[in-house]
Amino acid sequence: MRPVIGITMGDAAGIGPEIIVKALRSEAVYREARPLVIGDLAILARAADFAGVKCGFRSVGSPSEGKYELGAIDVLDLGMLPADLPVGRLSAEAGNAAFRYIEKAVALAQAQEIDAICTAPLNKEALRKGGHSYPGHTEILAELTDTDDYSMMLSAPKLKVIHLTTHVGLIKAVQSITPERTYKVLKLAHETLTRAGYASPRIAVCGINPHAGENGLFGEGEEEEKLVPGIEQARSEGIDVHGPLPADTLFYRAVRGDFDIVVACYHDQGHGPIKVLGLEAGVNITVGLKGGIIRTSVDHGTAFDIAGTGKADEGSLLEAIRMAVELAPKRMSPSEVQGGIE
Repeated sequence: MRPVIGITMGDAAGIGPEIIVKALRSEAVYREARPLVIGDLAILARAADFAGVKCGFRSVGSPSEGKYELGAIDVLDLGMLPADLPVGRLSAEAGNAAFRYIEKAVALAQAQEIDAICTAPLNKEALRKGGHSYPGHTEILAELTDTDDYSMMLSAPKLKVIHLTTHVGLIKAVQSITPERTYKVLKLAHETLTRAGYASPRIAVCGINPHAGENGLFGEGEEEEKLVPGIEQARSEGIDVHGPLPADTLFYRAVRGDFDIVVACYHDQGHGPIKVLGLEAGVNITVGLKGGIIRTSVDHGTAFDIAGTGKADEGSLLEAIRMAVELAPKRMSPSEVQGGIE
């Protein structure tokens, strides 16, 4: 079945509405997914004018009411904003609305009315002006789902990377890696890909030091202390884990197809290879949210400077939708259940 992907509109004063209407003129999207926009219909209609997109809109009260047909965008209209909201400007109204769109998407995902969440960009300052002080989407989603253990996954067409640490300095990153964290991230990677349909995901772990320490030649034994116990615990549970392996050749092997996902130890170790493959192809994914909720995101911001001009490129959103489809839990549709498909 085509999974229902809840697309949150993001900050209405930015380019989010424009890239959404552009992305949803794609036949490929509708072949693979049932996209539902969670936002404000009036803002989307205005964005279609900005972008020169000819399409209709269908207001629905719930995901089950959507028809999900190319040419008429299904919208769960929260009706929070005036149709003439200024574009390209910080707005407390838009910041609050962006939060409410996410809040609604999480509720729908928890009720299994949508299969994954795909987010258009929000603006952190506008979010704060609207009464919601968070660093970004990930922290909002973690709080709304009461999740403590989660991780960032990056994906490009030939490479998936999940991180042990992200936005901390290199010394602190190494200090914060523990066997427990290694094990938890390996389990998150395994569970995420298994739900997405991988029969037995092949996971490879980067070494912390050059040549993965080379049996103590480099570093102070960080691999043996911080990575190996977590890897062994995961293996004891039947998870297919390889490593620690030298990062300088591991990413090449993963792109070649030897592994389904790579565990990176720190921010640049994982982000660099993904971005070499193409900034427009990279997707940010939050995994580990309670309830198995998958969230994918564009890899750019609100771009207030070009909002309303129709110049925004929808490529990153198309890739984020594609990845949401790939990682969405595979469930039967009601018609399949009634038909007795096992």
